[in-house]
Amino acid sequence: MLAVSDDVPLLDDLMPWSVAPLRLGRDWVVAPDERTLRARWDLLVGSEGADRERLFGPSRARTPRSAVAALPGRTAGTGPFAQERGTCPDPVRIQHGPFDEQWLIPDQRLIDAARPELWRVADERQLFVVEQGYAGVPRARRKGEGWGEAGPALTVSAVLPDGRSPTGRPGRIRPLHRRPDGLEPNLAPGLLALLRRTYGSDVTPFDVLAWIVAAARPGSGGCTVPLTADPQLWFTGVELGRRMRAVMLRGAHGGEKPRLPGGRRPYVRAALPARPRELRYAAEEETLHVGEGGRISPVPRQAWEFRVGGVRMIELWFQRRTEPAEPGTLRAVGPASWPQEWTSDLLELITVLALLAELGADQAELAIGPPLTREHLAAAGVLPVPHAARRPASVFDHHEEGPGGQFALI
Repeated sequence: MLAVSDDVPLLDDLMPWSVAPLRLGRDWVVAPDERTLRARWDLLVGSEGADRERLFGPSRARTPRSAVAALPGRTAGTGPFAQERGTCPDPVRIQHGPFDEQWLIPDQRLIDAARPELWRVADERQLFVVEQGYAGVPRARRKGEGWGEAGPALTVSAVLPDGRSPTGRPGRIRPLHRRPDGLEPNLAPGLLALLRRTYGSDVTPFDVLAWIVAAARPGSGGCTVPLTADPQLWFTGVELGRRMRAVMLRGAHGGEKPRLPGGRRPYVRAALPARPRELRYAAEEETLHVGEGGRISPVPRQAWEFRVGGVRMIELWFQRRTEPAEPGTLRAVGPASWPQEWTSDLLELITVLALLAELGADQAELAIGPPLTREHLAAAGVLPVPHAARRPASVFDHHEEGPGGQFALI
């Protein structure tokens, strides 16, 4: 069982480059399906003057008159949005909070703080670690116990995360690689060499990520990651972290889609209504009742009870798709009836949460043995981390379009 002390390394020690969460500024730029975003864009572009201003939702950072650079790798316009007449840029899949995947319009004119440094390194080989934000420190877990209401300390995503937490302070986003194409791991300089010497075998950045996923714990000064000096315990933790990471990635990077063991997979037992308004769980039947008459089962109790920051993930997922929006706003533009793809997403979410809940109990059993402390890291020259390792790498290998179509100077 993990023990945590003041000399336990922080995630910030091991993965030093981090980025603040995206600050969208307007909720209508994100939606559970692409069609909704294109409909919102068309309504906005088809409006004029004061109507466009109202629908846009100006903020201090963005108004329809703002001229902003294009996001790296994207082809959205760069002139003031007040002059926009074109079609909607292709929406991109993002991780919206810990376990919800939605779509985003990748136009920096619509986003208060899009964090371009993340977009520069987001490719098919990148992984993002998202440290959850907590208003307080959850109590220590007992042996054999799952995460409880706190949830996991971090998540891993193959798609760009917005970094938002259901409650508490914002967390941090840490790419695994500092450069595109899987180059330059975002690890403290010298850490890989130290771990290779300690365990007498090769250690890759993906191994370190797997250990971090398995060992991370929330703490008062940030996420802590106990390290072990025992090679066998290291291999045990890495294997557990790989399993947890695979579930969180949902088949990305050539992996398999998560499935419950023994052929127990959730099915739609009764068709979901066109516009469900309530969600109810029957524990004795392992059934999720969706609106009037809709039924999904089996839904393991641990999936229904899975929480992050005290918030049930399934309830939050459903709420985001069904809560009423203010009439006349872009947020109110959505599908007329429940799309089939939402049902598929819900079935996948149930599976992911059920599997992670089981692995969370295994995580609580993970032993550390003789630890590698921050003092050990300092003696090996790994700490303190050089200032340059906490800043983005220089990744410019092509021009980026600046405001008004001008190329940004590099």
